[in-house]
Parts: sequence; C-alpha cells; structure tokens
Amino acid sequence: KKLVVVIMKNLKGAALLGQSGGPTSVINASAAGVFLEALKQENITEVYGAIHGIKGILDEEFYDISQEDEAELLRLKNTPSSAIGSVRYKLKNPKKDASEYDRLLEVFRKYNIRYFFYNGGNDSMDTCNKISKYFKKAGWDCNVMGVPKTIDNDLNITDHSPGYGSAAKYVATSFMELYQDAMVYDIPQITIVEVMGRNAGWLVAASALASYKGAGPDLTYLPEVPFDQAEFLEDLKVVLDKKGKAIVAISEGVKTKDGKYLPELFGELKTDAFGHAQLGGAAQALADEVKNHFDMKVRAIEFSLLQRSAAHLASKVDVKEAFEVGKRAVKAAVTGATDRMIGFERVSSSPYKIKYKRIPLTKAANTEQKVPLEWIKPRGQGLTQ
Repeated sequence: KKLVVVIMKNLKGAALLGQSGGPTSVINASAAGVFLEALKQENITEVYGAIHGIKGILDEEFYDISQEDEAELLRLKNTPSSAIGSVRYKLKNPKKDASEYDRLLEVFRKYNIRYFFYNGGNDSMDTCNKISKYFKKAGWDCNVMGVPKTIDNDLNITDHSPGYGSAAKYVATSFMELYQDAMVYDIPQITIVEVMGRNAGWLVAASALASYKGAGPDLTYLPEVPFDQAEFLEDLKVVLDKKGKAIVAISEGVKTKDGKYLPELFGELKTDAFGHAQLGGAAQALADEVKNHFDMKVRAIEFSLLQRSAAHLASKVDVKEAFEVGKRAVKAAVTGATDRMIGFERVSSSPYKIKYKRIPLTKAANTEQKVPLEWIKPRGQGLTQ
C-alpha cells in the first residue's frame, strides 16, 4: 500500500468567490456566508467577488467586497438569484489548450489569490477540481473549496443541495394552488405542468408533497424512467374516467426509450456551453399530442424560471444551511483544507438534523445523485409514496 501524505497549508493572501450555473433562492446566502466569514480572517488580505464567475476572472472583473457595508452583505441572505452574476462557461481542455488556465494563474498571481471558492453544481465542482490540479502542477499554492448549489438536488455524496429545499417548496405550493384552480369548473380538463430537472427528478418529485395534502398531480413523470407515450395515454384515460379531470407533472428532462427529449420528437434542441441540451417545452409538446387523443381542454404550464429564485417562498432551513456552507468553506480553507466541497449528512429526519462534512471534489464533480428507481412506480407514473 502506498502512503499518501496531505500537507495542509495556512496561506496568506486574497480570497475570491465565483458563482456559476443557474441561480437559486439561496445562492446569495452562501455568498454572504463566504464574504462575511472571509472578512473576519487574519490570513485573508482582500475579499473579491468575480463578476460572472470564471469569465469574470479571465476578464479580470471583480467586486471589492471590503468596500461593501456589512448590513448590505447580510441582506444577501434573503436576496434571490446571483448577486455578483453567474455564468455557463466551460474551460477548454488544458491538455489541448492551456491558455485559459494560464490566464487564470496570471490573474491569481497578480492579486495574490490564495483562497478560491466556487459556488455551483456538478459542472462547477468539476471546474474547481481542474483549476486546483492545474495550480498544483504550476506550483501555485491556493486552497480551493466548492460551495454547493443546485435546485436539481443531484450533487453526489451529500444528503441534499442548497437551493433544492426552496425550489421544492415552490413546486409543492404552486401545485396545491394550481389544483384549486384546475378543479373549479364542471367541464373535463387536462393540465400538464413542466418542472425543471434534466437527469434527476427530485424537483418534480416534490409535487408529491402537494399530493400528500390531497391537492397534487394525478400522474408524475421523472427522467429516471423512460417515458412511454402509449402507457401515459392509458394511465391518463384511467384518471379521466374516474375524475373527469387530470393534472400531470412532468420533468423537463423526461426522455423516451430511444433517448429523445419530448420536444425533440417535433424539432431540434440547442445546446449550452457544456454541451447540455437547452430544455423546456416538454409540457407543450405533450399537451399538443394529448389534444389528438382527448376532446377536451388541455392546458400546458411551464414553471420555468419562476421556480429557481422564488425568495418569497424560500425555505428558512435552506437559507440557514446555504449561509452556513459558505462560512464553513472559508473556515475549512483558512485551516489548510483544499479540494473539498461542503456537504450534508443526514443524522435524523424526525426531528430533522444534519451534520456538515467535507467531500472530495473528485467525488462531487460530474457525478449525479438521482431518485432511486425503487421509489418510482413500475410504469413510471409517480412515486410509490
């Protein structure tokens, strides 16, 4: 067996935070945690916020956080979206073109940045990991920490992700309110609601909370299970025969057994900087098809951006935990930790209790935590409980 020695370094220099990917209700709470804690640390000489994440670093565009009033930074805890600007930018493969990594190193050296915090999801943790490895190879000491964020709740090796709780609360609440509206008329009606979630169905699964209260969808489709149109139409008919109305919840990332997203059945999808298909339109595509089979009113609803940054429905626990992971990332970094993401471990569900842990970036990067298949009904039309 090979003995691996990890040397923890207490560095002195500037701290830099970047935000990446889709915004949430609580990503700024994490920023507040990072900024306020970093400003207290003796080893941190300056605190910067990168404007639009990695792109802002490459362009050398920063906010000097030391110039901000503490009361303003505290307000970030309840401010939705990404206050310093987010980005979807994929760095080039350094083995093929190292120019962007060399530019990052140049900027870090210029500002003596010794602490780097990146706030985002799977792709962001991968970016963190690659930057840290490149800096080590170049001989630049910098403690790199991932600060988790994603409404998709698909980050690996953590019980859940900051941002999910608030988005799930929005989804559940909206379904309960929508149920009251969709059931008010004495005529047949089908309502199909699209919820975000590319490969993991955690967010659309939150609609089950509305069902628990007796005001949720009749059918729920997650991306973990291939979508079978024939089975869907059969299940929809059963609901309509029984109730005369139906509410369907569907994830934007649902695919057929052939691997096609529903909108792809009728056209082509564009891709983002990471090569991911730009989703949206699943509910409308399905609604258009349903109209060919049922002679009644069919309405398509897409929650779209509304579910991401709904601060008016933010979870208090989510805000608290998001703020705490930011603080703990800084505390870990100044004591020498690097190449880690702050995550959660569930201690108990009743009462709810978690403990914080440090997860290696190599395990958090580019890996997804999906809804277990045993939680999903055999025909994929909802959850088992």
